[in-house]
Amino acid sequence: MEKREQLYSGKAKSVFATDEQDHLVILFRNDTSAFDGQKVEQLERKGMVNNKFNAFIMEKLEAAGIPTHFEGLLSDVESQVKRLEMIPVECVVRNVAAGSICRRLGIEEGRELNPPTFELFLKNDALHDPMINEYHIRSFGWAKAEDVEKMKALTFKVNDVLKQLFLDAGMILVDYKLEFGLFHGELLLGDEFSPDGCRIWDRDTREKLDKDRFRQDLGNVIESYELVGRRLGISFD
Repeated sequence: MEKREQLYSGKAKSVFATDEQDHLVILFRNDTSAFDGQKVEQLERKGMVNNKFNAFIMEKLEAAGIPTHFEGLLSDVESQVKRLEMIPVECVVRNVAAGSICRRLGIEEGRELNPPTFELFLKNDALHDPMINEYHIRSFGWAKAEDVEKMKALTFKVNDVLKQLFLDAGMILVDYKLEFGLFHGELLLGDEFSPDGCRIWDRDTREKLDKDRFRQDLGNVIESYELVGRRLGISFD
């Protein structure tokens, strides 16, 4: 497979076409941003760590019967994926209250949410990814109703798999976001799963081990990402 022209460059990843119509290459960069791009830094090793972390998680999800776009690692910072028609909606599950839900609803951080909450957001940087509901999705034609139901079901299935995976490694999966797309009409999990797009706390100390370390200037961002990975059994050597 031959990597060709760049199709898209986001906050932390770049996407390239290939000589195969159904496949793309994702490049994980060292760029790190928060607050809609107001805070931006380069963090050494980040691209490599997130690429390998994502590969590990996607393979775990595939083994659990969750269809994903992930095909395999190409290098330390690149992965091959299926080319999806992305649905412009983020699915968010929260097991513990943190981040925006605390600000929106006046809930104290750390409150266990039982059952977990499920939220939908429109992927639109210019509008700061506003919260939406299923009626918006249907009215504006962002996805078919049956695909929204599948997205919801798969998102909770991911929660069943990963919540236990992290707990067994001494960590709490606080919340996370997922994105989906269509591959020849089949709904697949797309984008990535890494500490950039979820919150992870130490089970005993509640120390934050995710991108909040960057947002809140806690330091040791990539060291914490690597710690999470090593606890899960990922090798970054």
